[in-house]
Amino acid sequence: MAAGLRMMAERAPVPKKATTRSRRALRLVLSLLDPRAWLHLVKIVNYYNYSHVAPLRQIRMGKPLGITPDVNFSEPQNIVIGERVSIGSRCFLWAGPCRGRIVIGDDVLFGPEVIVTAANYRFNDGAPVTRQLMDERDVEIGDDAWLGARVIVLPGVKIGAGAVIAAGAVVTSDIPSFAIAAGVPAKVVGTRRIPEVSGGE
Repeated sequence: MAAGLRMMAERAPVPKKATTRSRRALRLVLSLLDPRAWLHLVKIVNYYNYSHVAPLRQIRMGKPLGITPDVNFSEPQNIVIGERVSIGSRCFLWAGPCRGRIVIGDDVLFGPEVIVTAANYRFNDGAPVTRQLMDERDVEIGDDAWLGARVIVLPGVKIGAGAVIAAGAVVTSDIPSFAIAAGVPAKVVGTRRIPEVSGGE
């Protein structure tokens, strides 16, 4: 009986506690006076500098259409970005620490939260995994390709010109030009057709 009552009490809906205006004001004042918050802000600025601001000066790139300010770069000396490339919010471009390059063509579009990596830890060489060597292979993304939101592109992949990768796909092998690929792992599910533009007289 007691166990049944306890289960009923655990399942009963609980209202959210209302916060008064004075409590919110006090919380604001205390947070502004807390030195730990300011120390954490310094850490955030440092992270933003070494993951975005400083790498942008090392990447070889043409005139980008738009790289959002929260894109994360690793090993920027091994990243090449073409002309008029648009890279969405919270994308990660992680080249290899030695020779694994990421090469992005012209007019490429990245949706938000795309991850492209040219290196990966090995996992059968012992433990912990973070002390193992990495395998590196170049990633190439052709002109006019479109990678949808949360696409993951793994080392060694070549995505052809004009290809479209559906949101959430994990690309583990090459995708032909003008193919439409989707799924985990990504498979070709269609072909992109671009209408011919007739020239005027």
